[in-house]
Amino acid sequence: MTRQLHLGVFIYPGGHHIAAWRHPDMKAERITELDYYLENGRLAERGKFDLFFVGDALNAREREGRVVGEIAINNLDPVSIVSAVASVTERIGLVATLSTTYNEPAMIAAKFATLDHLSGGRAGWNVVTTLDEKAALNFSRSEAMEKSLRYQRAQSFVDACKALWDSWEDGATAAEPARIKAPMYRSEFFSVDGPLGMPRPPQGWPVLVQAGGSEPGRDFAASIGEAIFTAQGALPGAQAFRSDIHRRMARLGRAPDSIKIMPGLSPVLGDTEEHALRREAEFAELAHPSVGVWMLTEMTRFRLYDHPLDSLLPTADIRAFNPALGENAVSLMRRAEASPMTIRDAARIMVRSRVHQSFVGTPEQLADHMIMWLNEGGSDGFNILPPIFPNDLALFVDHVVPLLQKRGVFRRDYEGPTLRGHLGGTRPPGRKS
Repeated sequence: MTRQLHLGVFIYPGGHHIAAWRHPDMKAERITELDYYLENGRLAERGKFDLFFVGDALNAREREGRVVGEIAINNLDPVSIVSAVASVTERIGLVATLSTTYNEPAMIAAKFATLDHLSGGRAGWNVVTTLDEKAALNFSRSEAMEKSLRYQRAQSFVDACKALWDSWEDGATAAEPARIKAPMYRSEFFSVDGPLGMPRPPQGWPVLVQAGGSEPGRDFAASIGEAIFTAQGALPGAQAFRSDIHRRMARLGRAPDSIKIMPGLSPVLGDTEEHALRREAEFAELAHPSVGVWMLTEMTRFRLYDHPLDSLLPTADIRAFNPALGENAVSLMRRAEASPMTIRDAARIMVRSRVHQSFVGTPEQLADHMIMWLNEGGSDGFNILPPIFPNDLALFVDHVVPLLQKRGVFRRDYEGPTLRGHLGGTRPPGRKS
């Protein structure tokens, strides 16, 4: 059987181009309105996407102590968004991001169990750790948690949540107390007695999604992930990443086909290649290079404002200044080291797609590109990052999805009701008496 693509859409305020909110096709006032998210959720379900994904931010974006205006907003609360989208959709999976660094297992377990019940088994949790120092200041801490410790806490956090979800046997009700057992979970990070205050979720657990790129991040993703959202700009790097995750999974006794690796992909589409290039140039005019330099500085925590735009990106200096770079920054450093790029070039990448892969061309060219990555082992699918919502999502749904369906690599309809089913996963068995 031909391998099948898996598709997610990453909703973002306005769009994934940093200046999307300034584009005449985007009504920026909509991004705090309910109907904006409902419209995009319905649109993604019409395209038979596996999942609708919402990111998170625990602090306002700043530059040198001032909240900046080059973007619209960070994000609204992700669980609130996917809960609303659940009410107007029937099949598409709903993935929300919540951090293990600044939350507690009982609260997160309850949120996602509730979402899974109310959506009929469509919940997914993008499990993240939080690096940003500014976020720490919002949670009564003076500094961010050290990376290896963050991932140790994250593993324990997920284990505690699983214990809570499994505290009820499948099918148990509150009238059957013998089928409900307190997990009494203990670790160096958490003490959770439980049990959860509601029955076991329809999927057993929500689908666990991860985005690890660093060494501890990859280990964590290989350990718990059922889908991985990654930033891979070129096929060789994507192939190497996928192979590396599979090797790590094998060492843990997990089957490689139990995880779906879905790199971010931001497409600028046009009726012709020339039309697509004109659209890309139009987007570029909306963002000053200084915005991209600010984004680079924010991501690397290395001040680049005073460097000439056309000088080479100082990757060695950046790595030396901040050895604990995040996954996206590491991905960009590797790209710049493989093929030297200027600060201006790196700033353009940031403005365009925040180090994720970008594509400019026709729907036919994009379909060919996606199928090539699938066949060459670069991915199991893609997390689509439209430059503008809802326009570019609609272009993808109306012009790319039919081509993928015609080529036999993407579903024409949903086969089942759950997100884990869309991804081809197996429901985790529950606790027995």
